[in-house]
Amino acid sequence: IFIALRSESNTIFDSTVKSNYTKMPATRFTKLALATILAIATTGDALLTNPVRTVITRDIKTPDPVPQAGIDEAVELMSTGRMYRYNVKDAASSTVSKCEVEIANYTGHKYCVALNSCGSAIMLMMKCAGLKPGDEVLSNAFTFGAVPSAIEHAGGKAVYVESDYNHVMDIDDLEKKLVEYPNCKFCLISHMRGKLADMDKVKEACDRHDVILLEDCAHSLGVSWKGKHSGHVGKVAAISSQSYKMINSGEGGFLLTDDAEIAAMTAVYAGAYEGLAGKHLTVPGPEVFGDMPMQIPNYSIRMSALAAAVIRPQILTLDERREKYNKRYAFVTEKLVERKGHLLSIPVNTPGMDPVHDSLQINLSEDKLTDEQVQKFLDECAAHGLPVELFGHKSNARNFINWGFAPAEDPLPLTAKMLKRACDVRLPLMWDDEDFSDMVDVLCESLDAAVGETDFE
Repeated sequence: IFIALRSESNTIFDSTVKSNYTKMPATRFTKLALATILAIATTGDALLTNPVRTVITRDIKTPDPVPQAGIDEAVELMSTGRMYRYNVKDAASSTVSKCEVEIANYTGHKYCVALNSCGSAIMLMMKCAGLKPGDEVLSNAFTFGAVPSAIEHAGGKAVYVESDYNHVMDIDDLEKKLVEYPNCKFCLISHMRGKLADMDKVKEACDRHDVILLEDCAHSLGVSWKGKHSGHVGKVAAISSQSYKMINSGEGGFLLTDDAEIAAMTAVYAGAYEGLAGKHLTVPGPEVFGDMPMQIPNYSIRMSALAAAVIRPQILTLDERREKYNKRYAFVTEKLVERKGHLLSIPVNTPGMDPVHDSLQINLSEDKLTDEQVQKFLDECAAHGLPVELFGHKSNARNFINWGFAPAEDPLPLTAKMLKRACDVRLPLMWDDEDFSDMVDVLCESLDAAVGETDFE
């Protein structure tokens, strides 16, 4: 508008005239300027109802980079060709064994076995805990499809427990399912998006019914429960180093436990045949292994030395990154509630949990947004550079209706209702702080567009 204006000034008073008034310039507008002013006058309402929208140009799926030390160690391994974890003279020379020590030291577990994926770790934790073909396993109705997949892989049958609006396992429904399924001897709780249920109540319920508690900590590396790292309430835990987790090796996982027999079995299942267990540092001694290598199949699901090399320096920065994630999460959630708290809510952390918020979850209002408006919100976000996922979308792998390989046999109305309004947004570490102001703006502006409100910030 201002570029279109061009003026020429003349003095409106003769210079010989004495006056107490300040001389004012006269302005003569060009035809283009006059036309512009007329356009503003006639389209003012359009400018107000169609304000300039925020657009994000950063990649929401930007993963955390590998520190230079990890790159250097990986290159060194490639130069020697010793990428196989056991192609070393002893355990102390193994990059994978050293990585297992560092992970175990961070989480506080006695034993640690590195694997090719967290899915493998979850599958093995069930088999090593005693799961037999056809055994029932209680698990969250809200989790990633890899969890029921691991149950199926281990030969079990998934029985789903409702998840609530804080995106954690519903304790009342857990109690109900423990009664309804008296033959179930395993509960695999998934800390989805790093959110922990009341683990004391979960453990008490499982103990009363003689059920073994197992923890999927794929999303909860760095998260603690009452001062101890997640994964200590259950008998066994699994963490992930897949690209979008707190440590990134592309693919990878770790089984963690204080149980010597489970640790030994895991190492053998993973591929510690003959005497190769001696090249581990975080498994029990040979007296525990006995003849396991001759009795247990070798699934060859070990972690490679390359994966371990890129993970190791990332362990050193976990706490620093947790602080940065949580600070940004606090900013984003505060602004969202301040501006749009009547249209959304933020899941509440369970008391006793110390979180790592590397992603954002919001629950859109069931009363104030229709299904069509929810879809409009998602479309608006995507159109302005911010992909937002709806957990309840018909194609989302976190929606239990999409698990045809392990379908739910019981109604799950609470979970289904929650998923229809539960949204998920990544908080990439590599973004700049100001990018999160833009994220808030896009979310709020997209809600405005969906419900017909106007929110100028």
